[in-house]
Amino acid sequence: TLDVLILNHGVNPKGSQSREDLNKAIEVNALSSWRLMESFEEIAMQSNNLSRARELWVNTSEAEIQPALSPAYEISKRLIGQLVSLRWSNTSKNQRKNLTIRKLVLGPFKSELNPLGLMSPDFVAAQIIKQAEWKCNLIIVTPNPITYIVMPITELFRLVYSRLMLY
Repeated sequence: TLDVLILNHGVNPKGSQSREDLNKAIEVNALSSWRLMESFEEIAMQSNNLSRARELWVNTSEAEIQPALSPAYEISKRLIGQLVSLRWSNTSKNQRKNLTIRKLVLGPFKSELNPLGLMSPDFVAAQIIKQAEWKCNLIIVTPNPITYIVMPITELFRLVYSRLMLY
Protein backbone atom coordinates (compact mmCIF):
# COMPACT_ATOMS: atom_id res chain seq x y z
CA THR A 1 0.00 0.00 0.00
CA LEU A 2 3.07 2.26 0.04
CA ASP A 3 2.82 5.06 -2.53
CA VAL A 4 6.20 6.76 -2.03
CA LEU A 5 9.47 5.28 -0.80
CA ILE A 6 12.21 7.77 0.09
CA LEU A 7 15.72 6.37 0.42
CA ASN A 8 17.77 8.89 2.35
CA HIS A 9 19.93 6.81 4.63
CA GLY A 10 23.69 6.98 4.71
CA VAL A 11 26.97 6.95 6.54
CA ASN A 12 29.99 9.17 6.08
CA PRO A 13 33.29 7.78 7.35
CA LYS A 14 34.87 11.20 6.67
CA GLY A 15 38.48 10.71 5.56
CA SER A 16 38.78 7.10 6.70
CA GLN A 17 39.69 4.71 3.92
CA SER A 18 39.97 1.53 5.93
CA ARG A 19 38.58 -1.68 4.45
CA GLU A 20 35.84 -1.71 7.09
CA ASP A 21 34.77 1.89 6.45
CA LEU A 22 34.83 1.45 2.66
CA ASN A 23 32.69 -1.69 2.93
CA LYS A 24 30.26 -0.03 5.33
CA ALA A 25 29.85 3.08 3.13
CA ILE A 26 29.30 1.02 -0.02
CA GLU A 27 26.86 -1.32 1.74
CA VAL A 28 24.83 1.38 3.49
CA ASN A 29 24.93 4.17 0.90
CA ALA A 30 24.66 2.12 -2.28
CA LEU A 31 23.93 -1.59 -2.05
CA SER A 32 21.18 -1.46 0.57
CA SER A 33 19.47 1.32 -1.39
CA TRP A 34 19.79 -0.72 -4.58
CA ARG A 35 18.16 -3.75 -2.95
CA LEU A 36 15.33 -1.61 -1.58
CA MET A 37 14.88 -0.05 -5.03
CA GLU A 38 14.62 -3.49 -6.63
CA SER A 39 12.06 -4.68 -4.07
CA PHE A 40 9.94 -1.56 -4.42
CA GLU A 41 10.12 -1.76 -8.22
CA GLU A 42 8.82 -5.35 -8.11
CA ILE A 43 5.90 -4.25 -5.92
CA ALA A 44 5.12 -1.33 -8.22
CA MET A 45 5.14 -3.53 -11.33
CA GLN A 46 2.57 -5.86 -9.76
CA SER A 47 0.17 -2.94 -9.26
CA ASN A 48 -1.59 -2.43 -12.59
CA ASN A 49 -4.74 -0.67 -11.41
CA LEU A 50 -3.24 2.35 -9.67
CA SER A 51 -4.72 5.77 -10.30
CA ARG A 52 -1.17 7.15 -10.27
CA ALA A 53 2.34 5.73 -10.29
CA ARG A 54 4.13 4.78 -7.12
CA GLU A 55 7.20 6.90 -6.50
CA LEU A 56 10.74 6.05 -5.51
CA TRP A 57 12.91 8.95 -4.33
CA VAL A 58 16.64 8.30 -3.93
CA ASN A 59 19.03 10.82 -2.37
CA THR A 60 22.42 10.48 -4.01
CA SER A 61 24.15 13.71 -2.90
CA GLU A 62 26.35 16.21 -4.70
CA ALA A 63 29.18 13.83 -3.83
CA GLU A 64 28.02 11.94 -6.92
CA ILE A 65 29.75 14.53 -9.12
CA GLN A 66 32.20 16.42 -6.90
CA PRO A 67 34.46 15.98 -3.89
CA ALA A 68 32.90 15.69 -0.45
CA LEU A 69 36.15 15.33 1.54
CA SER A 70 35.35 11.66 2.08
CA PRO A 71 36.50 9.21 -0.60
CA ALA A 72 34.38 6.31 0.70
CA TYR A 73 31.26 8.50 0.80
CA GLU A 74 31.93 9.81 -2.71
CA ILE A 75 32.44 6.34 -4.20
CA SER A 76 29.30 4.97 -2.58
CA LYS A 77 27.14 7.93 -3.64
CA ARG A 78 28.49 7.75 -7.19
CA LEU A 79 27.61 4.07 -7.30
CA ILE A 80 23.98 4.54 -6.20
CA GLY A 81 23.71 7.59 -8.47
CA GLN A 82 24.84 5.57 -11.48
CA LEU A 83 22.51 2.71 -10.58
CA VAL A 84 19.56 5.12 -10.43
CA SER A 85 20.60 6.58 -13.80
CA LEU A 86 20.76 3.08 -15.24
CA ARG A 87 17.21 2.33 -14.04
CA TRP A 88 15.97 5.59 -15.59
CA SER A 89 17.57 4.71 -18.89
CA ASN A 90 16.15 1.21 -19.05
CA THR A 91 12.54 1.52 -18.00
CA SER A 92 9.76 0.88 -20.47
CA LYS A 93 6.71 3.08 -20.95
CA ASN A 94 4.64 0.52 -19.01
CA GLN A 95 7.17 0.52 -16.15
CA ARG A 96 7.11 4.33 -16.01
CA LYS A 97 3.31 4.17 -15.82
CA ASN A 98 3.63 2.19 -12.57
CA LEU A 99 6.77 3.72 -11.06
CA THR A 100 8.24 7.21 -11.05
CA ILE A 101 11.88 7.38 -9.98
CA ARG A 102 13.19 10.67 -8.67
CA LYS A 103 16.84 11.35 -7.97
CA LEU A 104 17.58 13.89 -5.24
CA VAL A 105 20.96 15.58 -5.57
CA LEU A 106 21.32 17.56 -2.40
CA GLY A 107 24.06 19.89 -1.29
CA PRO A 108 25.28 20.28 2.28
CA PHE A 109 22.31 20.50 4.63
CA LYS A 110 22.41 20.34 8.41
CA SER A 111 21.85 16.83 9.75
CA GLU A 112 23.37 14.32 12.12
CA LEU A 113 25.45 13.10 9.17
CA ASN A 114 26.60 16.67 8.42
CA PRO A 115 26.28 19.06 11.37
CA LEU A 116 28.22 21.71 9.41
CA GLY A 117 25.71 21.79 6.55
CA LEU A 118 24.98 25.15 4.95
CA MET A 119 21.26 24.68 4.31
CA SER A 120 18.50 24.11 6.83
CA PRO A 121 16.58 20.84 6.58
CA ASP A 122 13.29 22.77 6.33
CA PHE A 123 14.56 24.78 3.35
CA VAL A 124 15.80 21.64 1.59
CA ALA A 125 12.52 19.79 2.24
CA ALA A 126 10.46 22.71 0.88
CA GLN A 127 12.58 22.85 -2.28
CA ILE A 128 12.30 19.10 -2.81
CA ILE A 129 8.49 19.21 -2.51
CA LYS A 130 8.28 22.21 -4.85
CA GLN A 131 10.36 20.48 -7.54
CA ALA A 132 8.38 17.25 -7.14
CA GLU A 133 5.16 19.24 -7.64
CA TRP A 134 6.73 20.59 -10.86
CA LYS A 135 7.12 16.89 -11.90
CA CYS A 136 10.93 17.05 -11.87
CA ASN A 137 12.57 13.64 -11.71
CA LEU A 138 16.02 15.13 -11.19
CA ILE A 139 15.65 17.25 -8.05
CA ILE A 140 18.64 19.43 -7.21
CA VAL A 141 18.90 21.57 -4.07
CA THR A 142 22.27 23.15 -3.40
CA PRO A 143 23.94 26.52 -2.93
CA ASN A 144 26.47 25.47 -5.60
CA PRO A 145 25.38 26.77 -9.04
CA ILE A 146 27.80 24.44 -10.83
CA THR A 147 25.74 21.41 -9.77
CA TYR A 148 22.68 22.77 -11.61
CA ILE A 149 24.74 22.69 -14.81
CA VAL A 150 26.94 19.61 -14.37
CA MET A 151 24.35 17.18 -13.00
CA PRO A 152 21.87 17.38 -15.91
CA ILE A 153 24.76 17.07 -18.39
CA THR A 154 26.06 14.04 -16.47
CA GLU A 155 22.60 12.46 -16.60
CA LEU A 156 22.34 13.12 -20.34
CA PHE A 157 25.70 11.43 -20.98
CA ARG A 158 24.69 8.46 -18.82
CA LEU A 159 21.40 8.14 -20.74
CA VAL A 160 23.09 8.25 -24.13
CA TYR A 161 25.80 5.80 -23.03
CA SER A 162 23.25 3.39 -21.57
CA ARG A 163 21.06 3.50 -24.66
CA LEU A 164 24.04 2.99 -26.98
CA MET A 165 25.01 -0.13 -25.06
CA LEU A 166 21.56 -1.63 -25.72
CA TYR A 167 22.30 -1.84 -29.44
